[in-house]
Amino acid sequence: MMKKMSIPTSRASLVLFLCQIISALDVPLDSKLLEELSQPPTITQQSPKDYIVDPRENIVIQCEAKGKPPPSFSWTRNGTHFDIDKDAQVTMKPNSGTLVVNIMNGGKAEAYEGVYQCTARNERGAAISNNIVIRPSRSPLWTKEKLEPNHVREGDSLVLHCRPPVGLPPPIIFWMDNAFQRLPQSERVSQGLNGDLYFANVQPEDTREDYICYARFNHTQTIQQKQPISVKVFSTKPVTERPPVLLTPTGSTSTKVELRGNVLLLECIAAGLPTPVIRWIKEGGELPANRTFFENFKKTLKIIDVSEADSGNYKCIARNTLGSVHHVISVTVKAAPYWITAPRNLVLSPGEDGTLICRANGNPKPSISWLANGVPIAIAPEDPSRKVDGDTIIFSHVQERSSAVYQCNASNEYGYLLANAFVNVLAEPPRILTPANKLYQVIADSPALLDCAYFGSPKPEIEWFKGVKGSILRGNEYIFHDNGTLEIPVAQKDSAGTYTCVARNELGKIQNEVQLEIKDPTMIIKQPEYKVIQRYGQVSFECIIKHDSTLLPTVVWLKDNDELPDDERFLVGKDNLTIMNVTDKDDGTYTCIVNTTLDSVSASAVLTVVAAPPTPAIIYARPNPPFDLELTGQLERSIELSWIPGDENNSPITNFVIEYEDALHEPGVWHYQTEVSGTQTTAQLKLSPYVNYSFRVIAVNKIGRSQPSEPSEQYLTKSASPDENPANVQGIGSEPDNLVITWEPLKGFQSNGPGLQYKVSWRQKDVDDEWTSVIVANVSKYIVSGTPTFVPYEVKVQALNDLGYAPEPSEVIGHSGEDLPMVAPGNVQVHVINSTLAKVHWDPVPLKTVRGHLQGYKVYYWKVQSLSRRSRRHVEKKILTFRGNKTFGMLPGLEPYSSYKLNVRVVNGKGEGPASPDKVFKTPEGVPSSPSFLKITNPTLDSLTLEWGSPTHPNGVLTSYTLKFQPINNTHELGPLVEIRIPANESSLILKNLNYSTRYKFYFNAQTSVGSGSQITEEAVTIMDEAMASRQVDIATQGWFIGLMCAVALLILILLIVCFIRRNKGGKYPVKEKEDAHADPEIQPMKEDDGTFGEYSDAEDHKPLKKGSRTPSDRTVKKEDSDDSLVDYGEGVNGQFNEDGSFIGQYSGKKEKEPAEGNESSEAPSPVNAMNSFV
Repeated sequence: MMKKMSIPTSRASLVLFLCQIISALDVPLDSKLLEELSQPPTITQQSPKDYIVDPRENIVIQCEAKGKPPPSFSWTRNGTHFDIDKDAQVTMKPNSGTLVVNIMNGGKAEAYEGVYQCTARNERGAAISNNIVIRPSRSPLWTKEKLEPNHVREGDSLVLHCRPPVGLPPPIIFWMDNAFQRLPQSERVSQGLNGDLYFANVQPEDTREDYICYARFNHTQTIQQKQPISVKVFSTKPVTERPPVLLTPTGSTSTKVELRGNVLLLECIAAGLPTPVIRWIKEGGELPANRTFFENFKKTLKIIDVSEADSGNYKCIARNTLGSVHHVISVTVKAAPYWITAPRNLVLSPGEDGTLICRANGNPKPSISWLANGVPIAIAPEDPSRKVDGDTIIFSHVQERSSAVYQCNASNEYGYLLANAFVNVLAEPPRILTPANKLYQVIADSPALLDCAYFGSPKPEIEWFKGVKGSILRGNEYIFHDNGTLEIPVAQKDSAGTYTCVARNELGKIQNEVQLEIKDPTMIIKQPEYKVIQRYGQVSFECIIKHDSTLLPTVVWLKDNDELPDDERFLVGKDNLTIMNVTDKDDGTYTCIVNTTLDSVSASAVLTVVAAPPTPAIIYARPNPPFDLELTGQLERSIELSWIPGDENNSPITNFVIEYEDALHEPGVWHYQTEVSGTQTTAQLKLSPYVNYSFRVIAVNKIGRSQPSEPSEQYLTKSASPDENPANVQGIGSEPDNLVITWEPLKGFQSNGPGLQYKVSWRQKDVDDEWTSVIVANVSKYIVSGTPTFVPYEVKVQALNDLGYAPEPSEVIGHSGEDLPMVAPGNVQVHVINSTLAKVHWDPVPLKTVRGHLQGYKVYYWKVQSLSRRSRRHVEKKILTFRGNKTFGMLPGLEPYSSYKLNVRVVNGKGEGPASPDKVFKTPEGVPSSPSFLKITNPTLDSLTLEWGSPTHPNGVLTSYTLKFQPINNTHELGPLVEIRIPANESSLILKNLNYSTRYKFYFNAQTSVGSGSQITEEAVTIMDEAMASRQVDIATQGWFIGLMCAVALLILILLIVCFIRRNKGGKYPVKEKEDAHADPEIQPMKEDDGTFGEYSDAEDHKPLKKGSRTPSDRTVKKEDSDDSLVDYGEGVNGQFNEDGSFIGQYSGKKEKEPAEGNESSEAPSPVNAMNSFV
């Protein structure tokens, strides 16, 4: 069976190679095994194909390879053997193929230009490197030329030519003035790709004499300067406007060839007044999303990572108010060879088959050629097991002599690819790498993993046995891993014993035994308990454990998950922790942790400290200040200070704090120097150079700090070079083309002497640049201009003074200035989770397009319209920020059944990038809100009219309304519930067949297809029985009744006259007493409490009418209006009733009983009521 191993060329050392083999065989690496196995050479490191070197430094051409046995190295130069021994300037590193050409001792870099190739060879084959082209860098001087001043009319175009010297590699061009400040650029003035400075139209402010073109040659860290160019602009009135004209490129069409994977740069710069605006399009297609950028104020079209699909015609259009002009650039994308399938290393056993496949693509399509051990395969020694078929080599029934290194070369006119892949034929019997009789110990009921690391070729088969004569292990209670490990998922006591691992292949068999022991788990059988202790008392926590007798436990106590305080009050015993003289600081959580070599358990308890009982008051105070300070033993960097302590005032002095004053740099300001124990009266103090010291001492006890002592005498130390460098060094750009280096300046006493300055150094990281340095005054900032946008820099700041430099400073990594991100997130997708929640996904933007520190992504989303109302409203955009490189987020609080739009933007420290195209999504229906109102009008004996408003937020398409109602009796109990479904297009309903004079409670809500919304409730009352009211009116209008009333009135009048006459005659007629003695309960003309008429009682049922059964529909009853009559709801007496006898006005159900007049009228009592009063 064929076995294929993949070994990347960049990690092809012997160790890594065998790691991959063993990884494939699932066995661990063994150092003894490495010494015995053979391996063909593999190139692990080599110089780049196009290697530009610094002509001032030694040339190092790298070639490193690994193999077993170690390979030997040889070189060719320009296709012929390079005899290193004959060139005194060239040496090869020991145990390496790397060449070192000694240029610094008289060699000339130009003499070593050429094409180099390295060969690494051992008995198993030969590997070769790429062709390494060596070229020294060049930074020639500018040619001398006489530059005439440019006299230009205002509004005309102008081109200032740079024409830099041809260097290797090409220089970076930029324009500056005499003050080394970048010349400002805009849509009107900008630099072209060729380095020239273009003016679309000149303005008077363009007049200056220091237009200077600079060429920076990064490889040699040199900058060449062109002679300053003078521009003088003269004005003519009026200034003539001009239509656009292209300054570059010329003509109407041009062509451009670019290679696949490179950056395509197309440029159009136009002149005109007003300044033209440039626009780019691709004829017959769209500009590629996420790979297209516009630079130089849209004058440059930049497409990164181009492919053949980007070929086509690109049109730039320059336009102003007077017209437009365009240019078409025909772009053809070619491709150097690139891998489809690179050949992979093969490790085979004798007799096995295998293939090497080498497939590449390109434009034009590359040709494939094979080499064996660095020799074209056509002239290489024949191998009967090998057959070449185009891009594939087929191996059949290989033998050990078939081992070799094969090279695949894919090339076309734009480049080549070269890959080494070896075929290593190994025949190895099985080996077990796990030590014999290895002991495994596990806790009962835990997994047990028994190793059987192995190696062999062909790959051995692994079997496990238990016991000396046990049968092969099988079944669900075991797991057999591919690397040979046996896993027992739940090891029990009976799992202990001897296990045998057997490895076999066709070349042999080997076995190994391991031992398994099962241990009892560790347990805490008595855990610490919660304690409350008085201050200054004693407390103890218990922690009694049970463990396997063969394991040695260790007990550790923690306080608040940290080590116990280093205090003699804490006593750790075998099974407990005791705390003596408890203080408030001892309050906290105490944890007992028990560890063995196999397991760990813990338990915790809380200690609460409370105040101790009151004791007799003792006056405590801060200590008195120390005195008699004396300086002795004066040295350059140290001195001894002594003092006498003051009174401690019943609280022992715990420590002394020593402060110093620097009269030279900060007079009157005292700084902390050190502190010592309260038992000491002397201290050895460290001093800094160039400081005029004086000292004072402060005593401290539990009550507080004393007043400072009197200052000591002054002591001036000698000057010295700085001991330290500035702290908090940072490199952060404030603009896209600068690097702002900041630091915290040294304080006066840290300067160690006069003349403090700083040496600021920087270089671009990972570019092999030399350090650029500048010495600045005692400031805290330096700005480096002309940097690329957001690239890492190594920065360091070193202090120096008149006596010398501080130690070499450490380097920090900073970044030049950020710029706004260039691309928007792509592939924005929205997943609507429910009617109010959605999830948005997007693809992260490439980090190189962020152009700054990625801070996160912002999602802008807004409601476009409600799908139920179809009415637009003011757009209120909402923003959610997702920190870091997150690619999804949730959008809460959405409105159901609505259309939304969103876009996503990437955010860096500079700001937000462009927005992604707006993504439209819709939320599904939800349940509606409650109806906006519910009114009940037109009450009659058996009907009520209901009116309602649709929900404020329908949240979908309304399907219907649901009305539920039930009667309420006099004790406020609810009757049976009736439910009615109403179509969604209705807004009113008349309920009929109701009971008269009955209160009803109504529940009303709306529905969508999702469900029912919240309900609104209301109450109302039907009017009283119409017959009862009719009887009152009818009796009052009968003739006989009127006559009877008149007779009664006449009789009363006669009686009153008689009584009046008798009283006037002096007689006494006790009418009042008789009436009181024979009072009839039915005769109650007035109520004593409120002065209202008594309630009317019907002769048929003798049931009194309920008072307070009618209230206005607005459900408000004022206290002072609680005795309203029916006239209050109509227009006079005739306005009390409608034609059907119902009351005028609206009434709703107030549950509170309210007083009402017996006749419910504001007019005089009717005859019926009068009769009731006197019968």
